[in-house]
Amino acid sequence: MKKITFGTPEPLVPTRFSDKFSFEETPVSFDETKIVFKKIRGGVLLEYPAEPDTHFYGCGLQIWEFDHAGHKLTLRTNADPKTPNGESHAPVPFFVTNKGYGVFLDTARYAEIYFGAQKPGDSFAPDENYTVKLSTDDLYAARMAAENTYVSIFIPHTEGVDLYVIEGESIRDIVAQYNMASGGGPEVPSWALGVLYRCNGRYSAEQILEVAGYMRENEIPCDIIGVEPGWQTHAYACTYVWDPEKFPDPAGFVARLKEMNFHVNLWEHAYVYPTCPIYDELKPLSGDYTTFRGLVPDFALPEARRIFADFQKNLTRIGVDGFKADECDGSDNTGGWSFPNHASFPSGLDGEQYHNLFGVLYAKAMHEALDYQPTLSEIRSMGALAAPYPFVLYSDLYDHRGFVRALVNSGFSGLLWAPEMRGVGSKKELIRRLQTVVFSPQCLINAWSCPKIPWVDFDCVEEVREILTLREKLIPKIKSAFDRYRATGVPPIRALVMEHTDDPETYAIDDEYYFTDDLLVAPIIGTESDTREVYLPAGKWVDFFTGESVPAGRFTVTTGNIPVYKKIG
Repeated sequence: MKKITFGTPEPLVPTRFSDKFSFEETPVSFDETKIVFKKIRGGVLLEYPAEPDTHFYGCGLQIWEFDHAGHKLTLRTNADPKTPNGESHAPVPFFVTNKGYGVFLDTARYAEIYFGAQKPGDSFAPDENYTVKLSTDDLYAARMAAENTYVSIFIPHTEGVDLYVIEGESIRDIVAQYNMASGGGPEVPSWALGVLYRCNGRYSAEQILEVAGYMRENEIPCDIIGVEPGWQTHAYACTYVWDPEKFPDPAGFVARLKEMNFHVNLWEHAYVYPTCPIYDELKPLSGDYTTFRGLVPDFALPEARRIFADFQKNLTRIGVDGFKADECDGSDNTGGWSFPNHASFPSGLDGEQYHNLFGVLYAKAMHEALDYQPTLSEIRSMGALAAPYPFVLYSDLYDHRGFVRALVNSGFSGLLWAPEMRGVGSKKELIRRLQTVVFSPQCLINAWSCPKIPWVDFDCVEEVREILTLREKLIPKIKSAFDRYRATGVPPIRALVMEHTDDPETYAIDDEYYFTDDLLVAPIIGTESDTREVYLPAGKWVDFFTGESVPAGRFTVTTGNIPVYKKIG
């Protein structure tokens, strides 16, 4: 791993706010002299030639795209991205390749990366086999040119950047080094890997206790109860004060859930409403624009984090041990409610930088509120060097295919992703969604908008109990994978290409993934068919459920279960 400095980097960058960033500089074979650096209007440009058969992965939580070869991405934080343009709940300026190297750019700017920009060369050889393409898929398909192809990186509003080149024998090795430079994976307790059920957002304490009682009476595995916005006196923006009508005895409510052997997770966001007791104290430590009529605390300032975290301890002292930190991404796709890019913050950050740093800095504040105790919470946005924080990402998008792709992609960037189950239209959809949820970092059922427990109308309590019982049985294996993540940087979810970088068959597979150490999961997506194609890389495999031997290679499987295979050796 080697650091290369170009120009004069900005001082307010991801490594500045990381408590654990550290690496040992070693020689790399990557030829840094091929990187051309220019100061141009509006920022800086870095370019280097790329081999035409290079494949690029990463750049954060990408829901709509897997291999970036031939594409342009703008790493801009935004809620509910609808197209594969680089916008993400969690953009990360780190990418890996199948050529033995990865690149981390230490910037909080909206970096624009062309993975395969083409320039005119000295010679031109026409394609003798060319025929006119008439379909839009053919016309606009991303493709890497055969020659004169470059990785072109534009970083706005700066005069320089620190670039880190990381080399390894496989993508897994490169990603593990990036994660260890970040500080390794989070410390996660076994209880946090069980089932998390988020109740309807309007439920009172009494109604939530009824849900908890239902879970225990029907022997539905459930370890954590999530409480949505209705617990506060004001939620958009937040007061972090219990509603006295719905929750007249907060400490008693939490204690009752604890007696029933539940942990408690509370929804919130970081925009502070004027009636919040810490509003006046935080006002001089906040940005110059509001969101939802609430302050935007500058969590780059230790004092702002301390004030915010200390007030949150009113919640953790009575037994709350997890949070859902919402709305810390952008909102251009969802109503435009966030602060502008030209906002300014007391730390010196502008709005553009703070959008890309907000999620990690908010996680930092909430980690302080929890006194750094082992947990696993949820957050709406993250970014660079996020591996040590015990937070999984989620989205208000609900495309099952996109959720699985995000799960596969998350492992490239030091992120965790929860492909939660929300409302469903049929029993079959519920089962298929739950199957994916069980084989993910956090087993999350989010009924925040469901008037009642989602499976009640489908008369499938036995099937739900069986699926969630499987999750409980998997907890020791998942815990071991998280421990390895913390110690070695190898994430619990890995794309096939991470493990098999020398196998071109894996380069485009974005709907299968390694789960824990030795399981390969191939979810069946949607409800139209029980059949899918599976690819098992070279090696010895058995069916996870039956123990029967399964040959490597491509084959078709038809099942009402989720295809899972265990690698032997």
